[in-house]
Amino acid sequence: MSDKILKGKAHLFGDNIDTDAIIPARYMTNSEPAELAKHVMEDADPNFVKNAKTGDVIVAKKNFGCGSSREHAPVAIKAAGVSCVIAKSYARIFYRNAFNMGLPIFESADAPDKIRPGDELTVDMTTGEITNVTKNEKYQAAPIPEFMQKLIADGGLMASIKKKLS
Repeated sequence: MSDKILKGKAHLFGDNIDTDAIIPARYMTNSEPAELAKHVMEDADPNFVKNAKTGDVIVAKKNFGCGSSREHAPVAIKAAGVSCVIAKSYARIFYRNAFNMGLPIFESADAPDKIRPGDELTVDMTTGEITNVTKNEKYQAAPIPEFMQKLIADGGLMASIKKKLS
């Protein structure tokens, strides 16, 4: 599978999942990605970390990542091994922080309503096509522009800048 094709099992969440639900404030004393990953999504789903496998996909409804502008939220998701997030919409600051931290996110109007927990998904970063392998259905998301795919491949904005400077 190409590095531009992401593949994993769906974990569903609703509307308005804020950054405190993504990584609770009580864990903000630590900024180590591996430590944050141990607590990602625990207030929204206490079993998420136990059930999520590397490559899995978070699927949410509207306004994912609302609340504070903490960069820890996309860092925690990425460090937990989540390959991407698919949602109907994102808080703008989370959207930007996700790409800056190297976490691919996709906006799709219909996919979050049709995907069920545990569905096997593939996501093509270049075309934005989401395939629900379990249901044999396809949905569309906005593709990630090439320069943003490079940011993701480099590990985020700071890593990309360091790479260019070296």
